[in-house]
Amino acid sequence: MTPLPRATDLFVIGGGPAGLAAALAARRRGLDVTLADCAVPPIDKACGEGIMPDGLAAARSLGLDLDAAAGHPFRGIRFRDRDSAVEAAFPNGHGLGLRRTALHQLMVNQAIDAGVRLAWGVRVSGITPEGVIADGRLVRARWIAGADGGQSPVRRWAGLDACHHESRRFGFRRHYPVAPWGQYMEIHWGDRCQLYITPIAAAEVCVVLISRDPRLRLEDALPGFPEVQGRLAAAGPSNLERGGVTASRRLKAVYRGNVALLGDASGSVDAITGEGLCLLFQQSVALAAALAAGDLSLYQAEHRRIGRRPEWMAGLMLQLDRRSGLRSRAIRALAGRPNLFAGMLAMHVGELSTADFLANGLSLGWRMLTL
Repeated sequence: MTPLPRATDLFVIGGGPAGLAAALAARRRGLDVTLADCAVPPIDKACGEGIMPDGLAAARSLGLDLDAAAGHPFRGIRFRDRDSAVEAAFPNGHGLGLRRTALHQLMVNQAIDAGVRLAWGVRVSGITPEGVIADGRLVRARWIAGADGGQSPVRRWAGLDACHHESRRFGFRRHYPVAPWGQYMEIHWGDRCQLYITPIAAAEVCVVLISRDPRLRLEDALPGFPEVQGRLAAAGPSNLERGGVTASRRLKAVYRGNVALLGDASGSVDAITGEGLCLLFQQSVALAAALAAGDLSLYQAEHRRIGRRPEWMAGLMLQLDRRSGLRSRAIRALAGRPNLFAGMLAMHVGELSTADFLANGLSLGWRMLTL
């Protein structure tokens, strides 16, 4: 651990992927960067551990080659709802299943190589116009980045808590030592929840349950998915269940003065999209560009643009979560016209324009009406 300096260009509060990405992007712009977190690596989080092709591309813009990590590629997405299923491959490239702890350690190593000053086990207790109060003393900073998660103290300290809308769901994750049974990340839809199955190694899968019920756990939900339960039963989980909250939150502003927010601190889309890492990588690049220009209003505008497509896709998919009848008809319609699902997936990963997506949506609506 590097000791805290007296002053720095950018002080990043939060040492998860969002904070590390912000630090890496700022270093690529030549800024002196200090990052602090009260935790010590590796830092884990309950997440689906799947990175979409656009997320891998965004990581490369930070100098991160995630394909070189010890992950497992997947070639597309598969939806399953009772007896209906539809799948599609990504139009370009592949996704990657990667353990969260492996991703974090890779990013820590990259930050060290880039010259980021990393201060682990440090308690940040406040911010001032001059800088950050860390371990009881002031570290002067020209800029402050809050990357301290969905319950961000930095957001509260900066007076940026106001939001346009907010909703929450609950996720629980376990790993199972079984070989992936396909080349796709799978989403299994149930009446009260979804299961996400991500291949993360040649003999391991990540299983995540997401629902609106904070009391629902994987062991209670699995009987509702007999095919998945049968595949997992022989091995049993390899670790304890880890839980977390997935939120849909759009803030009215993501900066004030010399303070900017990114990652979940700056708002979020539901984990149903799988776009969380892509968003924070893209936000980091945009923040670094705004810092180099000395104008955080540029970051505000780019942050809104970056979030528009994932927010839209999250809204669409959450409608399927809320309305089982609509979901069943939609998946049956997509199964009959898999090219429509392929178009939706292309839109989801940024390979198809909004206009083309809307054309697909109209075709899907007609297909549902004529079932």
